[in-house]
Amino acid sequence: MMVYFTRKLRNREVQLTASTDRLSAILSALADPTRRAILARLTSGEASVTALAEPFAMSLPAVSKHLKVLERAGLITRGRQAQWRPCRLEAAPLLEVADWLEEYRRFWDESFDRLDEYLHEIQDKEREKEHDREP
Repeated sequence: MMVYFTRKLRNREVQLTASTDRLSAILSALADPTRRAILARLTSGEASVTALAEPFAMSLPAVSKHLKVLERAGLITRGRQAQWRPCRLEAAPLLEVADWLEEYRRFWDESFDRLDEYLHEIQDKEREKEHDREP
C-alpha cells in the first residue's frame, strides 16, 4: 500500500512539473548564462546552430540542448531552409517577463519614494533642532 501511494505521489510530481506555467519556463531558460548569450547573439539576426556554437567551448549537441530549452520556453524558433536551420529570436516571451517585473519595479519605486520622504522628514527635524540650539 505504501509503495502504491509513493508511486502515485511521484506521478503527481511529474504532472506538476510537466504543467509548469509559461513564466517559470521562460525564467528557467533565462537562468543559464549560455542561453542568455545565445539570445544576445540572436538580437543581431538569425543564426545557424554552428554559428551560435562558435563562441562556446562545448559540442554541437550541448548547444542543441540549450536551443531546445529556449525553444520550449518560446524564446526562439527554428526554421528550415534547405540544409540551413536558422534560429530566430522570439521577443514576445521577454515582454511577459518585463510585464511581470513591472509590478515589482512599481513596488520598489514606491518603497524608495516613501524612504526618501522619511529621510527628508528626519533631515528637517535635525535642521529644526540645530536652529533651536543656535543663540
